[in-house]
Amino acid sequence: MIKKIKIGLFVLSALIVSSCKLDLLDNPNAVTTNNTDINYLASQIQVTYAGHFNQVSDPGMRLTRVLHAGAAIYDNAVTPGGLDNTWTNAYAGILNDIKTLIPLAEKGEFFVHAGVARVLRASVLVNFVDVFGDVPYTEALDPANFNPKVDAGATIYTVALADIDKAIENFNAKSKSGLTTDLYYGGTIDNWIRMANTLKLKILLNRRLIDPSGSRTAINALITGNKLISSTAQNFVFKYGTNQVNPDNRHPRYAGQYSPTGGGDYQSNAYMGGMYDKKDPRIRAYFYRQVVVNSKDVNEIRCITNQKPNHYAATDYYCLPTNVGYWGRDHLSNEGIPPDGLKRTAWGLYPAGGLYDDNAGKPVSLVAGAAGAGIHPILMSGFTDFMLAESALTLETAGDAKALLESAVRKSMNDVRTFMLASAEAGKIATFEAANNIVWANEVNAYVKAVLDAYAAAPTTADKLNIVATEYWYSLFGNGIEAYNLYRRTGMPRNLQPALDANPGAFIRSFYYPTSFISRNVNAKQKANMTTPVFWDNNPANLFK
Repeated sequence: MIKKIKIGLFVLSALIVSSCKLDLLDNPNAVTTNNTDINYLASQIQVTYAGHFNQVSDPGMRLTRVLHAGAAIYDNAVTPGGLDNTWTNAYAGILNDIKTLIPLAEKGEFFVHAGVARVLRASVLVNFVDVFGDVPYTEALDPANFNPKVDAGATIYTVALADIDKAIENFNAKSKSGLTTDLYYGGTIDNWIRMANTLKLKILLNRRLIDPSGSRTAINALITGNKLISSTAQNFVFKYGTNQVNPDNRHPRYAGQYSPTGGGDYQSNAYMGGMYDKKDPRIRAYFYRQVVVNSKDVNEIRCITNQKPNHYAATDYYCLPTNVGYWGRDHLSNEGIPPDGLKRTAWGLYPAGGLYDDNAGKPVSLVAGAAGAGIHPILMSGFTDFMLAESALTLETAGDAKALLESAVRKSMNDVRTFMLASAEAGKIATFEAANNIVWANEVNAYVKAVLDAYAAAPTTADKLNIVATEYWYSLFGNGIEAYNLYRRTGMPRNLQPALDANPGAFIRSFYYPTSFISRNVNAKQKANMTTPVFWDNNPANLFK
């Protein structure tokens, strides 16, 4: 699989656009029907999609306290200029390439290629609606139209659902061949069908707020069809390699943090503190502590001499989430960066391909841990059951919500554990667990029991939903788009850590349009603010913070 990834990423390095100075369609490297090789193009689309996921996932993690957001107020947390590459990657890159590939594939009876292209296009379109709201589609890829108008988000959702249905038709058709390089499923068509159906489940769950009856019927049909992602082997993930150069195909989070000087992302104090207090077995895989004793140097962590802000509740984490070296930042903290690059808590083994935390307390370095061989957890087996549990509670779809919750947590644990034991860190993990009498299964069972006891004691359906949402949130490390959707859909987990500033402004319900779109399109109109909900989000503003 690593060999396939290297091939795919070499494709990307050869063809990727240096994008931010291009108009929507003026990509000189774009393939056309006259110069393309269908397998080459299919590989590029798969790799470009991984970049798209990373781009839309990042701000969602930061807004929902899965990762630290380095701005004092919400209006600065996601900036229009910072979204230019995200926009160009989607339109001038993946969507334009898919538009080229599909007619060629269907004409040549390469139906697997067409199915993959359609389902990835549906995902990109839905993600863009989820983060921007109304976006161009009908006119967006017309080479004669440099000022495309936006389509309604609800319309694009309908287009995406139709694309998924057509993709499944493609997958079930007799094809001349499969993908030469399938970077996600290695040629297993049944897994692509399951991915398509699970993507549909995600779409229908988002729509439940505005169309509960339609979502209920369609989700029940998916349950009856029994073709959803349901096991680790069916997970929809993009796998990274360990090359540092030519091309650098390491996980982007690893590449940004594992260097001689460290640095990179600050982790979320609230997320780490919650996992530590809940004795979550995944914490040693999620996070790597470069120090295991809390700093007492105010020049390194300024907040250690400050009082907890008055608007924080007594239960809110602040400054130092534990007493054993977890070193992150509080929500919307924009303080300066001290020389702590080799001290702050880093991305760990899962999903970034870094170090497993065995209490070593040593700095990160090049090729440490799994050397960047991480994954993007896009649609995982546990996610399916969390979504079905939410659906059972809110729409009364088929299935027992408590049983689905237990299954979801156990599947998430298994997904992480499977990754751990297949990594370059597996030997170190076995040695550490044996030396410390750690039995993974026992830790998981204790964790699950605590979750189920809390669920059974929850007095209302809303309280039970909060437990489902909270556990889903803890499973979403590395996937900000689903964390962002979950929070806007439910307003849960409740009681997320407040912003450090008592008045950070209203929570972001959709992003500003990118500067490149607004400045170059006469039909584009920038939003007055980022409080405009996407079409499916009809929740009250006071649900969020």
